[in-house]
Amino acid sequence: MSLSTRVIAALGAVVVIGAGTVGGSIAYASGQEAPSDHRVTLTVGNSSMEESPFCFNDGKPLTDEQQEQCQDKASKALDEGKLPKSDVVASDRIGLGVTPDVADRGWWANTNGGGQASGGRFTLATAAKDVTYSGSVPATKAINASGKTLVTVVESDPKQPDGIYAVWYFQLNTQGS
Repeated sequence: MSLSTRVIAALGAVVVIGAGTVGGSIAYASGQEAPSDHRVTLTVGNSSMEESPFCFNDGKPLTDEQQEQCQDKASKALDEGKLPKSDVVASDRIGLGVTPDVADRGWWANTNGGGQASGGRFTLATAAKDVTYSGSVPATKAINASGKTLVTVVESDPKQPDGIYAVWYFQLNTQGS
């Protein structure tokens, strides 16, 4: 007796759904918080990572003092290698995705890469509102020569330039081709 392709696919789906349900139940039962509605996914080549904000004020704008503290904390985390990291090679493409909650308010993103003409910054997304993906760009345009590139993503309402609601940081580590 042999199983048909449909039966095998159906069994596979049941296993995947069951595993997901068990995993979610374990997280809930262990007292972990539900995932944040404010997440960013960094995609580099064929890998990706999803992170909650590095700095967040429960949906309210960050004060000037909180923004300064956030930058200081990020600088220290970068120096200590504690930011979320991804390896990147010149042939990779880089893209960012945000949750609908972030896209509804608006967001922008850049790196400290690029060239002298751009002032050492490369824009991945500019005042994107209602857009959940930045698009994919060649890594060679976004990374810097130091081998460590900082990616900054900011949730900000384009109509209120001083209203920064959340900030994410990622570190790209340039690898040989």
